[in-house]
Amino acid sequence: MTQIARIIKNVSNQYTVYFDEQVHLATAMGKLRLGKRPIVGDFVRIEFLENKWVIQEVLDRKNQLIRPLVANIDQAIVVMSLKEPDFSYRLVDRLIFLISVEDIDPVLIVNKTDLDSDAALKEVMDAYVPFGYSVIATTKGEDPQPIISLLKDKLSVLAGQSGVGKSSIINRIDSQYELKTQEISKVLGRGKHTTRHNELYNIGGGWIADTPGFSSLDFKHVDKLELAQSVPDFKPYLTCRFRNCLHQSEPNCGVKEALMQGKIFQQRYDHYLECLDLIEEDSYE
Repeated sequence: MTQIARIIKNVSNQYTVYFDEQVHLATAMGKLRLGKRPIVGDFVRIEFLENKWVIQEVLDRKNQLIRPLVANIDQAIVVMSLKEPDFSYRLVDRLIFLISVEDIDPVLIVNKTDLDSDAALKEVMDAYVPFGYSVIATTKGEDPQPIISLLKDKLSVLAGQSGVGKSSIINRIDSQYELKTQEISKVLGRGKHTTRHNELYNIGGGWIADTPGFSSLDFKHVDKLELAQSVPDFKPYLTCRFRNCLHQSEPNCGVKEALMQGKIFQQRYDHYLECLDLIEEDSYE
């Protein structure tokens, strides 16, 4: 008997898989551990052999993060507070760039909207919504249904600095979430590099990866040309004369033309140039 399942947890060589709305334990064939090792988020073909489920094959991945090690991510939810801490356009944009390079859709949740003015919220919305980004504004006590709709049937990772309210948002949907993550953190010693644990949580009809490491802004692995072709604002205007255009000072650049016409947000373009400089600096370290 064979099944297609999704890996939702991995500790050493023991995998927890999910199919037909049930959770099962499985082990990996030795040949898989030597080659394409299964990771959390993978869809796998499993077979019931000798009274246990065995992973026979890892199906093709649409994407994969290295840190944290998660595959087949549908979206990354960038959570940023409007106040306490203040909304950081630079941080949000850099997270969007890193997410987009990995071929993952970014979604922005603006939290704690009750702590600042409507004008401040409008300024944030105007910087993202007209340029094609999905944005949800929320605060404590509000109906979580828009966020539940966002999570349904998708694998999401959370990104954002400490204090913006990532856990509180999820706890509005499932009060058990914080309890689960706290218990696991105590057992494993969250933050220690020796931790070899990764897990997906079934919340709001979808899966959320407990991925605190994704908030780190490391551009060392990013290729400049790959970034230039991945920024969501740029994609409709990649009609540049040169295939290796970085949208800086090259002639006949479709992105620069769109920028001058107001079709690309100037501040996000400036943040993109900063990231090119970061990549350049890292390459000389």
